[in-house]
Amino acid sequence: MAPTVLPPTNEQLEHARATVARYVEPTPTVVVSVRGRPVYVKLETFQVTGSFKIRGALAAVDAARSADPGGAVVTASAGNHGLGIAHASSLLGVRATVVVPENASAAKVRKLASYDIELLQHGSSFDEAQGFAKSYAQDHSMRFISAFNDSDVISGQSTMFDEMLRQVPDIEHLVVSVGGGGLISGTLISRDAHGRSDVRVTGVQPEVSAALYHVLRGASMSDVVHGPTIADGLAGGGDEGAVTNEIVAKSGVDLVLVPEVEIRHAVREVLESNGLLLEGSAAAAHAAIANQRVGDEGSRIGFVASGRNISHELLVELVGEGTADPS
Repeated sequence: MAPTVLPPTNEQLEHARATVARYVEPTPTVVVSVRGRPVYVKLETFQVTGSFKIRGALAAVDAARSADPGGAVVTASAGNHGLGIAHASSLLGVRATVVVPENASAAKVRKLASYDIELLQHGSSFDEAQGFAKSYAQDHSMRFISAFNDSDVISGQSTMFDEMLRQVPDIEHLVVSVGGGGLISGTLISRDAHGRSDVRVTGVQPEVSAALYHVLRGASMSDVVHGPTIADGLAGGGDEGAVTNEIVAKSGVDLVLVPEVEIRHAVREVLESNGLLLEGSAAAAHAAIANQRVGDEGSRIGFVASGRNISHELLVELVGEGTADPS
């Protein structure tokens, strides 16, 4: 039976801050217009791997190296976490295996293939890839690093909001796209560590694949049905009993659902209106604000542009769908 994952300790948070600061430049927060409303955007799209996931990956790989200097790590990913682990492993000199689904984003697979890692494709979903990766780790005596259910990963993700608070200390409301919950958990931990309970945090999930939303309402992970979504980084289930589930549940934050048509529209809208390239997972947060699904119209609101790794083929398809507002 896998050991229970606990929330990050203060020591883990400090280690993550030091590690991320050593290897990652702070990303900017800018103001854009979303249908006439000024909105802050934390540009994690500027990360070297194209997403915020490098933060948690660095913290976790460095912690693994400290615990076992000659050891190797394995992970499962829809793509962005795998890219973070691949890049962190190359920086820190740690051997890594990354397992992605056979239908993973072509753009992310191409980027992963450029790293000196063992890249494996297994299954038709994140859940299947993760199950294989966990067995692989056990069979090869490697450390498995979850994309979200890992206290060092969550510690690394918390550094995003550390930075944002320094850049926009008067922010009142932050909207965060949610898959397994690593980023929103790190955000909540950072918010509380800074004594900023006044900052409202709202999570966003695709309507067709919203495991955490339903689990927090009494469903089990295995009960949740998942449909196809361009927000591939948010798709699939989480872990039953994951520490992220606990952190989000205790916080009482709202989770809202966004229809697929609005996510698709958001990718091209933010590109055409503000010149920002967002993958579907990041566009979900933009869509929630643009379509007033998060409320709080009078607040200083922002969202995390969590990633840019969208395939050229999908981007062309979305731009070609036209600019009419979804109805």
